Amino acid sequence: MKRRIKWIVLVLIIIAAGYFVYNKMYKPEAQLEPVEPPQAITFEVTQETITNSVQVKGNSRYEHETLVYAPYASKVTKWKVENGGQVKKGDLLFTLDQEALKNEIATQEATIRKAQLEAELNEFVSQQDQENAALGVTEAERIKALAAQETARLGDELNQVNAEIQARELKDKKAKIKTALYHAPATGVFLFDSASEIPQTVTDNQYIGKIVDMNKLEFIALVGEQDVFRIKTGMKVDVKMTALKDLKLSGEVTKVSKFAKTASGQNTTATSVPQFEVVISLQPNERLIGGLSLSGEIETVRKENAIVVSSIAVMHEGDLSYVMLDKGNGEYERRDIKVGMETSDKTEAVSGLKVGDVVVLQ
Repeated sequence: MKRRIKWIVLVLIIIAAGYFVYNKMYKPEAQLEPVEPPQAITFEVTQETITNSVQVKGNSRYEHETLVYAPYASKVTKWKVENGGQVKKGDLLFTLDQEALKNEIATQEATIRKAQLEAELNEFVSQQDQENAALGVTEAERIKALAAQETARLGDELNQVNAEIQARELKDKKAKIKTALYHAPATGVFLFDSASEIPQTVTDNQYIGKIVDMNKLEFIALVGEQDVFRIKTGMKVDVKMTALKDLKLSGEVTKVSKFAKTASGQNTTATSVPQFEVVISLQPNERLIGGLSLSGEIETVRKENAIVVSSIAVMHEGDLSYVMLDKGNGEYERRDIKVGMETSDKTEAVSGLKVGDVVVLQ
């Protein structure tokens, strides 16, 4: 029985193998369906507004910052402002001690008065010497008297110069003492130079802090040498905030630097990449504060009603530019065009094309 089963299995294997070989050798190959040639990519010539722009990045900065310096060296007797406090122009910020400066003024006034009295005395003595010289009986006495007069005259001139210097110093000190009650020179938010340490004594002309106008901000951006000549004052700018991408701001170019800077703000060197500062005024916005990262698009050129075609359909051959014009029924014709303004995706055809023409990319 087992032997019979083996023969049946062997016959089945032989039949299957034969069928496979027959299909491979004698069965006709299936007819392949015809492949359609690829369709040409077409672009329609349109009339629209095209623009060129420069992309810039930078930071926001307060436009007006009024620096506050100590008018003279003294102790601060009273502070009337806190760090971050709002102040108005004319508000009292701080009071300085006046006693030391008053003593200096009194001493200098006494010195000047003493010099005046000495000058009057010297003038009287000089007059007496002149009279004596006129009555002198000998030539030697007259020469001696004239020498004394010349010495006195030179001394008077020197005293006059010293008196003028002292008078100017006295005038400056009297002007300084009027600033002992120091009033805010501008309106805004007052910020100490060091918020952690409010000075109790100040030196002459010491920097104390600044008053910031929170309502006026500007956008400071750096651009390369390829873009700096394309940007002009008065150009409009679309501004975006990195932290709030959906918030759109508007600005206007107010200044384009003519001196290159490095990223640190120093003058550029021969080995560094030149960067030029562009200042953009910003419209007020409640979410806009100083120090934010901003990006902007400065529209440098705009052309209305331009006849344009997709830039990838324009081919160049030396100084010539051309497109392949679709004539219909699968026929194409080379058409030379004169190129005008170009953007990243559009090319203006000054001549050679009209609105409604169709060009192909083969």
